[in-house]
Amino acid sequence: MFDRLDASATIVPSTKLNRAKSRGSLDADIIIKNAPDPVFVSDLEGKILSANDAVYELLGFRTDEVLEQSLSRFISPEETREFTAALREVIERGVTRNAWLNPRSASGEVIPTTLNASALRDTDGCVIGAIGILRDMRELDKARAYADSLIKNAPDPVFVSDLEGKILSANDAVYELLGFRTDEVLEQSLSRFISSEETREFTAALREVIERGVIRNARLNPRSASGEVIPTSLNASALHDSDGHAIGAIGILRDMRELDKALAYSDSLIKNAPDPVFVSDLEGKILQANDAVYELLGFRTDEVLEQSLSRFISPEETREFTAALREVIERGVTRNTRLNPRSASGEVIPTTLNASALRDTDGHVIGAIGILRDMRAYENILRDLQESKAELQEKILDLEKFEEVVVGRELKMIALEKQLGSIMHSSKKFEQGHNR
Repeated sequence: MFDRLDASATIVPSTKLNRAKSRGSLDADIIIKNAPDPVFVSDLEGKILSANDAVYELLGFRTDEVLEQSLSRFISPEETREFTAALREVIERGVTRNAWLNPRSASGEVIPTTLNASALRDTDGCVIGAIGILRDMRELDKARAYADSLIKNAPDPVFVSDLEGKILSANDAVYELLGFRTDEVLEQSLSRFISSEETREFTAALREVIERGVIRNARLNPRSASGEVIPTSLNASALHDSDGHAIGAIGILRDMRELDKALAYSDSLIKNAPDPVFVSDLEGKILQANDAVYELLGFRTDEVLEQSLSRFISPEETREFTAALREVIERGVTRNTRLNPRSASGEVIPTTLNASALRDTDGHVIGAIGILRDMRAYENILRDLQESKAELQEKILDLEKFEEVVVGRELKMIALEKQLGSIMHSSKKFEQGHNR
């Protein structure tokens, strides 16, 4: 909008600019006057021709101490040269952005600011000056100092890189991890410390940071000063400038050496476990299995890994396994789920599944560790027991029948004995009567 202004609207002392003001230029004066940021107008030599109230509030000077003064009065000789270069950029390109200026206030305070400037043109389109907008960076500098303090004192290695992967800042934990001096790390490309393949992956990660604002758990294996390759995981977020544009990345490394040792130990436990042990993702895809799994099922490694467990069990059991996975996610464990996988030979093998949650480094459930127990021997014993029970029941029935027969005979013998006794008693009475 300011590129089309009649210059007389803001540059009062210039004869050329003191023409009749148009309505548009008056509107521009109102906009400048009421702008919340400090806004000033200068000629091409850097002399201040106009300034709004925010300029006086920022610097603490009176109007007569600012107007018609060269900007060099308020900034250092070095910054005066930079401002002159910024003016040349305005003349050539029409605009300059985020030039740093540190004007000294009336109280002597050096105030960090950024300058965005655009060309001021006359009615013929010729550049006759610049409109500058200052941004007070004191609060931002405090925030940056606080952020720098957080980075410096973070327990994990933290670094800041630009979008090409050049390291701009790093905390002490980075130097402790890698064993390099500060001058061996700062201003160096990250590619110096990682392989060519990982450099390509890191470049892709930077692109993802720009597009999505964050990336998690990218693997990097930087080489330390001693030559050790150190396994790490990288979490990175975008670093934005004051306009919200991504200008780099803040990366946090996690030393994975201890975790890798723990993983190697757990892998060893899984591999050497006597029972079949497998690892699956949350969809039931088998990611890892020990030798006992292959011995149980009779399949080759490539026939098991990356396959869904549903390949080996019935649709009904697939639904039960999915329910078991949900239980693992919710409760962290599931016990004694029945599975009957079909082996390579076609045999249906009865097993029970005990599963526990597999978690990532942030504690999120990412899968399950399942332990199968071959139930064939148990079921054979159970079947033998049932057969023995059936045989025992048959023998009990036979014994009961035998007892019935024996008892029946005994009862008959008792009855017969009673009959014989009665007959003998009657016979004796008869003999006694006859003798008389």
